Amino acid sequence: MGAKARLFLMMLLQIAVWGAWAPKLFPYMGMLGFAPWQQSMVGSSWGVAALLGIFFSNQFADRNFSAERFLAASHLLGGLALLFTAFQTSFWPFFAGYLVYSLLYVPTLSVSNSIAFANLNDPAKDFGAVRMGGTVGWMLVSWPFVFLLGAQAEPHQVRSIFIVAAVVSFVLAAYSLTLPHTPPKRGAEAADPLAWREAFKLLRVPFVAVLFLVTFIDSVIHNGYFVMADAFLTQRVGIAGNLSMVVLSLGQLAEIVTMFVLGGVLIRIGWKATMIVGVLGHAARFSVFAFFPDSVPVIVAVQLLHGICYAFFFATVYIFVDAVFPKDVRTSAQGLFNLLILGVGNVAASFLFPQLMGRLSTATPAGPQVDYQTLFLVPTGMALAAVVLLALFFRPPQARPVHPVTA
Repeated sequence: MGAKARLFLMMLLQIAVWGAWAPKLFPYMGMLGFAPWQQSMVGSSWGVAALLGIFFSNQFADRNFSAERFLAASHLLGGLALLFTAFQTSFWPFFAGYLVYSLLYVPTLSVSNSIAFANLNDPAKDFGAVRMGGTVGWMLVSWPFVFLLGAQAEPHQVRSIFIVAAVVSFVLAAYSLTLPHTPPKRGAEAADPLAWREAFKLLRVPFVAVLFLVTFIDSVIHNGYFVMADAFLTQRVGIAGNLSMVVLSLGQLAEIVTMFVLGGVLIRIGWKATMIVGVLGHAARFSVFAFFPDSVPVIVAVQLLHGICYAFFFATVYIFVDAVFPKDVRTSAQGLFNLLILGVGNVAASFLFPQLMGRLSTATPAGPQVDYQTLFLVPTGMALAAVVLLALFFRPPQARPVHPVTA
């Protein structure tokens, strides 16, 4: 198996662990009777993990520990934490298990990116195709739940999201030991023994600071989608509980196409324009959610915009960071933006959107009804504000990748 194929499979398993539980996490906590503040605490676990990862986990991968062995150990222990979480129904044990899992899993996202970048001859050209493996993994892992979950998705069935994730995590732990050796940077190779400190220094550069702010805004919107989408599909649109994950996975189907063409788009229209298109994808999708909730075909079809939202912004950010940041802090640089994408943005979304859903709910004989139109106009406005910031203030040193890129 060639290097690209091996890295593709790594990404497939890496994101499948996440995709197994993410769409159903917040609905499941609602089934267990967790209050909004408890759900927000669970959602904030990734923020804690991303923050600690900058100073410890990513530091070890950059300076002390080969990346593939770090990945193997983290996924072995993370799988055990997932199994523990699966069988907890009271808040504090559930929160403890999920927090431990988060501390172990979140740093592996930036480490897997770094393994890919370190072993690709031309990351700007090839990373999109390799990262497409994660898209395939998210899609594939959603299909077993058509059979594992009923139409009403009872709690004892939904806990299988963690069991499936644990199984995939164990497989990835074993597979990681077969990945290309990616040693840490030491001695003369490293400008600063503290990789995170060198990465943070780059925030003094204006275009990096602007991108950091926009990434925060877009990550709140992106994570908010996962907080709200499943409940919207099942409660407002009327899609069965065992099919909602499949509907959501259509976004990953579109992501396959967009990741495949990402390299060509970047070289033709450049960093800024590609990112703007990605953020506009969020605005378009939430606008459709707000104004066309009664059209099931339209709601299903608009999931395809997820590919543009992810690939044209977040994947582009990862490639841009790899092109701009010093190579000896590559993992910590990825971790710095993961701090926003998976951490701070995740925490903000976990607190903001459950609270908004509560405030916009009206009691009815059939149960609480959420004013989804008003709710979805909030992330739409946030996306448009991010577009203005990018258009006016983001001035990268290079308009597009240096090396020629083909689709």
